[in-house]
Amino acid sequence: MNSIIATKRLPPEQTVVEGEGIISKLHESILGKILSFLPTTDAVHTSVLSKGWIHVWKSITGLQFNDALHPLGKKMQKEHFVCFVKKVILHLANSSIQSFSLCLTCYHYDSTLVSAWISSILQRGVQNLHIQYADEILFPSCSLFSCNSLVQLVLQMKCTVSVPIFSSLPNLENLSISGIRLVSESSNYSEDLILNFPVLKVLEARGCEWLTKQNIGIKAPLLERFSIAIWNSLSNKSHKSAIKIFAPNLADFSYGGDLEQEIILLNSASIHSASVVIVADEDKMTNVGKLGFQVHKLLAQIREVKQLKLLFYKVLMHARDIFTHLPAFSRLSYLQLNEVTGEALLNILNNCPILSSLVLQNGVSESNKDHVLTSASVPQCFLSSLKVFQFKEFNVREHELLLAKFVLANAAVLEQMIICTAFWLRYSEIDVEKVKDQILSFPKCSNLVMIQF
Repeated sequence: MNSIIATKRLPPEQTVVEGEGIISKLHESILGKILSFLPTTDAVHTSVLSKGWIHVWKSITGLQFNDALHPLGKKMQKEHFVCFVKKVILHLANSSIQSFSLCLTCYHYDSTLVSAWISSILQRGVQNLHIQYADEILFPSCSLFSCNSLVQLVLQMKCTVSVPIFSSLPNLENLSISGIRLVSESSNYSEDLILNFPVLKVLEARGCEWLTKQNIGIKAPLLERFSIAIWNSLSNKSHKSAIKIFAPNLADFSYGGDLEQEIILLNSASIHSASVVIVADEDKMTNVGKLGFQVHKLLAQIREVKQLKLLFYKVLMHARDIFTHLPAFSRLSYLQLNEVTGEALLNILNNCPILSSLVLQNGVSESNKDHVLTSASVPQCFLSSLKVFQFKEFNVREHELLLAKFVLANAAVLEQMIICTAFWLRYSEIDVEKVKDQILSFPKCSNLVMIQF
């Protein structure tokens, strides 16, 4: 006979009451941390749950304000949003705030009001600060550089930050800024401005204006990744100052810009991966020699890298000899290029003795000197290390076919040649299959090579 086990089910009302009792037993500080994961509007709305929840939200340690979020499916009016932010900051029970996120994308606000909010939070010992706002504001620079509690700082906004002669943020680990205008607080132009970040690991600066008359020295002994995009050609002001980076543990470096402002990497031997993107300003191409000198000076600082992405835009049309005098990249194993002639490519390869992977992102540009491939000496990397050759945006030009033939005929240990034809060839009258057969018939120095299309 099968035994029947009867289970006693509690009434729904009793289950709810017991569940509510368990939550109520949690300490208010724990509840505050839990609510901190919610947008602040939702956290505050928990006050309507019961009498016991009326003041729980005041213990939250993280604030998230976003005027684009619509509580209860309705868009909050600007006046209501401003009032809400003011009341929350005013009534918080915690004297210190761990994180503060302010995203303003829907309305224009009084700049002094936004500045006051940021200043108030900085004075509460915030650890993680994220501000996003498109309009110009008066940034509380003094509060910023005196906030020793900061661990993560993200500023995506238009504002002017006054940099003191010396400042230190001892706990900052991650710094990301964009659209910031940096000016010097001091009129003493003989001294460098020093920013000391003893535990900083990541530094990203995009589209910022470094308008200090003095050089800026950034001391970050633990910095691992540094990325900067700086386009001074967009400004009418002259930039004489340099940005000096002291980072003996820097491993990843990324630069994007026009080289109008000098970047000095001190102790750069630790960098193993680098990306350099240079866009020439066609209105300032009167001094081509200067551009070439700046390129060589920057590349010389990262000559110990193992991986390099070197992308030029509108550069070769003005400075075709830019690859003539290059430093030797004795440790480079991976190289990606986008704007290069056959002659320039040979100059680069002759300076990369252990290169194993080469990627041409936009094929090769035609040059009246590309005939050198027929009689050129074979680069050392072809004889001993080059295993992968990737040719993107292959346009089936004669000089491109000549380059493919040269690589296949001389790369002794080549394992892969990957050719990606340009999109426009699908709609042309060129017989692509015939071109593929032609490439497959080229003499091959390596018995291991596989050609992929």
